[in-house]
Amino acid sequence: MKAVRVHEFGGPEVLTYEDIPSPEAAQGEVLLKMQVIGVNFSDTHYRRGSYPGDLPLVLGHEGGGVIVELGAGVTDFREGDRVVFSGQHRRGTYKELMTVPAEDLVPVPDDLDIKLATAVLNQGRTAHYLTRDARPIESGERVLIHAAAGGVGSLLVQMAKSAGAYVYATVSTPEKGDFVRRLGADEVILYTKVDFEEEVKSRTSGEGVQVVFDALGGDYVVKNLRCLARKGHLVTYGQTTGRPPPLEWPQRGLGSLYLSYHTGADYTHPGEGQSRANDLFRSLQAGELRLHIHREFQLADAAQAHREIENRATIGKLLLIP
Repeated sequence: MKAVRVHEFGGPEVLTYEDIPSPEAAQGEVLLKMQVIGVNFSDTHYRRGSYPGDLPLVLGHEGGGVIVELGAGVTDFREGDRVVFSGQHRRGTYKELMTVPAEDLVPVPDDLDIKLATAVLNQGRTAHYLTRDARPIESGERVLIHAAAGGVGSLLVQMAKSAGAYVYATVSTPEKGDFVRRLGADEVILYTKVDFEEEVKSRTSGEGVQVVFDALGGDYVVKNLRCLARKGHLVTYGQTTGRPPPLEWPQRGLGSLYLSYHTGADYTHPGEGQSRANDLFRSLQAGELRLHIHREFQLADAAQAHREIENRATIGKLLLIP
């Protein structure tokens, strides 16, 4: 079978499309013929060696496909079932066939496109637990959402608006700004042209926002804290720009506030993850959530997909098609 592997860490050029042995389903597993593979920014960290992984490695942690073989003890699925899955860490999805524990699979409704089901599962469950559990949004609250045109960000905008929030969305280009406005964002901040902290303070008459959702990390943490209103909450769920510097407390000019970090592994274990997926699928089918697939690439062109996502050229979701 074909797969995309990394034999040495580096840029997109190290992604190699090649033949590897086909797997077989073990006890409690199914063998999937992959139909859709999700591309995430975290894949680039594994490719560069910023995240741990033994060479040669196969990237990717989400996908969807058709079951072609059942391992011993699997009774909840049948051959021919369409399923999707995702995980918080590398699983090795950049390939034509793969084995997955049956307990991690989510059945796809008959009337839902498997591309949409795959595209919404990982980022959708993240947005779901952030707005339902990590920091439930209350009507009338002011919310700042970073990377609002991305996979998680675009869903956060919609979920925050459905809860009655007033949404400030940061994006890098006017095109992305138009996109998030169509999703319901009340105000757009072009962070490549203006300082988002100054803009938030100015647009809220110095009061700040009640909630900031941030996957950037790095040096943005302190600026995000300064965007908060009194008793505001900074919800962090990623570190795409790197680890934040050590914080010295108290920070001058800051009042009482909350800072928390969240990872999906604590919110998507079997049962809970299935329930969140079902909520997302229902919202998609009812038209309550809109999902934008930016572009589809053939699996052999995974390097180009990585170039696009690293250049911040994407709006919504990138997919690979085996």
